[in-house]
Amino acid sequence: MPKKKPKFRLLSAVLATVCIILVGDAVAPTAAIGNSQYIWWVIMLVAFFVPYGLISAELGTQYPSEGGIYHWVEKALGEKWASRVAWYYWVNYPLWIASLADLVTTYLMQMLGVEMTWTMVLAIQVFYIVLVSVLGVLRISQSDWLSNIGAFVKFIFMAGLGGLGIYVLVTQGTANPIDSWIDLLPMVGENGGFDFTGLGFVSLIIFNMLGFEVVSTFSSDMQNPKKEIPKAIILGGILIAIFYLLPSFGIGVAIPLEELQTNSGLLDSYSILLTIAGFSAAAIKAILVVVGGMFIYTLIANIASWNFGVNSVIAYAADDGAFPKSWAKRSKTGVPYVVSIWTGVVALVIAVAGILIAEFAPADIYDFTNLFWTFFSLSLVMLLLCYLPMFVSFWKLHKQGPQVKNGFWISGGKFKIFLYSAVPFLLLLIALFFTLFPEFNIEMFSENWPLIVGSCLMIIIGEFMVRGIRVTYGKVAKVGKYKNGKGKLPATTKRKAARRTR
Repeated sequence: MPKKKPKFRLLSAVLATVCIILVGDAVAPTAAIGNSQYIWWVIMLVAFFVPYGLISAELGTQYPSEGGIYHWVEKALGEKWASRVAWYYWVNYPLWIASLADLVTTYLMQMLGVEMTWTMVLAIQVFYIVLVSVLGVLRISQSDWLSNIGAFVKFIFMAGLGGLGIYVLVTQGTANPIDSWIDLLPMVGENGGFDFTGLGFVSLIIFNMLGFEVVSTFSSDMQNPKKEIPKAIILGGILIAIFYLLPSFGIGVAIPLEELQTNSGLLDSYSILLTIAGFSAAAIKAILVVVGGMFIYTLIANIASWNFGVNSVIAYAADDGAFPKSWAKRSKTGVPYVVSIWTGVVALVIAVAGILIAEFAPADIYDFTNLFWTFFSLSLVMLLLCYLPMFVSFWKLHKQGPQVKNGFWISGGKFKIFLYSAVPFLLLLIALFFTLFPEFNIEMFSENWPLIVGSCLMIIIGEFMVRGIRVTYGKVAKVGKYKNGKGKLPATTKRKAARRTR
């Protein structure tokens, strides 16, 4: 009797989409842009978020696979580009986990009003990374309760930010009046001239919108992925847009711009809003503890939601020869546990190294005290690099026509499809450039050199991975596939494999 397929219903898929993409700590930095944030949100929702979501829905149903983004790029651009994407996709993940581990300790100190020794910080971060790594050996259908609760928790504190902001607006008026319609325009300087540095805000907003492609890797746990994947992406996308715009508006109208910074966090926003609204110090402290606890839970749920998707992509890539073949090993429930273990180990090494450097490295070398932004920025660069080939792949694959009957398909002529690919691609390039080079001066290089050097190093390692790992395992993996009762390996390929593995 065939094994019953795990149930991962549409509602869970929608909530997982929300949990993956909706970032609670990203609203305040975006609001720090000023009144032009509203136009920025509209532009990015139309120019990036919508086409990215629809493209993910089409690729996920026309080319369904746990390989996700790796599978799509391989179909369109070949093995080498797919291997690069797999490397960028994976290496950003332990960096991101390490950055979130640092964020957990930051929030605990804010909530409790205490300073922690480096040993206490180390213990908490190790615990967090071990916890999320253990959760990584569960199928999404087994851990969907984590993402379901996580999505609802995000709804609560995002709605709370928006509600508090609107309350302040109604009772006290706006904190950032709009003197002229020019105040709403992006990239307009104080004197009305063109402000090129305004493009730096693109990366802030794009990061808040990434993760749609992860949903496609859940296809094996869905009853009807052809229908459920596009529905999850579209419905989840609508909810995400609402719960980004609501708190952004609330913060933007209620908190004076001079009190907001691009590194402002969720608790900072709540503290300022509650103070302006007239809450007592004791009430503010209690609310911050509750909100902080909720936020820390979402940092666990976030990783749990990404775990199965990222690990499945990398295991698929390993099976195809892009990573060591041991990374393709799965548990009895089909979970790629080796990838999860290695991700956790690398995240631990990064976190521990970061803490030790911050504690003992000379301060005149670099200010490592803000480890979150150091690790996060490097993670962001690697993640953004993944999506450039994805949009090119969509443009190429779409020209081949529908591959799956009744699968989601973006209608329109060649020019529309070109825009769907080219505009997000261009925005990604802008986001990448301004993440690496936020300002055009010498001081920028002295302040941002770890990110620039780290990004170059990761790209170089990736090239060695593409050439070395695939040469070692790629053809061997394919030999195994051909031997699986599905035909003999062509003689020419046998000779190539023999030469490459000597």
